[in-house]
Amino acid sequence: MTKGLILAAGQGTRVRPLTKNMPKPMIPILGKPVMEYLIEHLARYGVREIMVNVAFNHWKIENYFGDGHRWGVEIGYSYEGGREHGDIVPKPLGSAGGMKRIQEIGGFFDETTLVICGDALIDLDIGAALHEHRSKGAIASVVTLDVPRDEVKNYGIVVTDTEGHVRSFQEKPKPEEAKSTLASTGIYIMEPDVLDLVPAGKVFDIGSELFPMLVERELPFYAQKRFFNWIDIGRVTDYWTVLQRVLRGEVAQMDMPGKEIRPGVWVGLNTAIAWDSVQISGPVYIGSNVRIEPGASITGPAWIGHGCHIRAGAKVTRSVLFEYTRIGEGMSFSEMIVSSQYCVDRKGETIYVGDERTPLRWGDARA
Repeated sequence: MTKGLILAAGQGTRVRPLTKNMPKPMIPILGKPVMEYLIEHLARYGVREIMVNVAFNHWKIENYFGDGHRWGVEIGYSYEGGREHGDIVPKPLGSAGGMKRIQEIGGFFDETTLVICGDALIDLDIGAALHEHRSKGAIASVVTLDVPRDEVKNYGIVVTDTEGHVRSFQEKPKPEEAKSTLASTGIYIMEPDVLDLVPAGKVFDIGSELFPMLVERELPFYAQKRFFNWIDIGRVTDYWTVLQRVLRGEVAQMDMPGKEIRPGVWVGLNTAIAWDSVQISGPVYIGSNVRIEPGASITGPAWIGHGCHIRAGAKVTRSVLFEYTRIGEGMSFSEMIVSSQYCVDRKGETIYVGDERTPLRWGDARA
């Protein structure tokens, strides 16, 4: 049997303001947290015992996923933090340090373990990856994807010999300096012995510290080259792009909620929409209790979260509205992520409600 570890302790600073009030694995895609898709995927391959390391806003993850029985799995949590000036504060231990802490408490990692980051969508064939790991007698494997040379500067690059043994790493190299085009996806397969090399009680990272140690000691450490969808939400701009892809139906196993009431338009419960005088061109999802006034228009791909209110004559184009967002009368929002407190354009620029420098008017639909 294989066990699972989902890394969910990071602060998600590069996806602010999305992570201002929520941990990165809770960022919603089609109304479901990213991490929920990961848990469903692990369950599909029989990975039923899953530990999650948590820190920032950890209770939001714990309250949502609970013990995991809804997905047919068992979930446990490992909080990383300590006391500072009388308060309990999050202090992530790094991916390997977090694993070591879990191991010291109850020895959870006593079998082959699949380690994945809680903030990427994947459709990896886990069975094939585990088979390759075992058939090579690997102590650790890193799953890689071949990326175009001009994109290597965005990734940790893995350099191997002809057998797939990992020989070195390059962190975000320039295209002309890259010794390979294999990008680490942050998906790892490990045997329990690997954790003996991790120092206790220290911040320690898998990619930048543990793996170079395996290379140095010439242990059986392999890279796997796989073809699969790996959609990483590293930056706010990635999130906008991912949602556009998902809404266009380009990502497998991601189904629109609600009822499809006309081609490409899905609607949740109890909406108030002036169908005769609004223009909606899909793909568009409109959540429950949404109100759309006469003369408004929505051009997809777009996601309108539950409880939103789009005032008369407003235009929403290729945008995402988080729940309870009100769009002002006659306002035009194009290619944006909008919440009741802020909006972010597709380049990652953020403006907040009440900012005098913008003509845009929007707010909280609950008020």
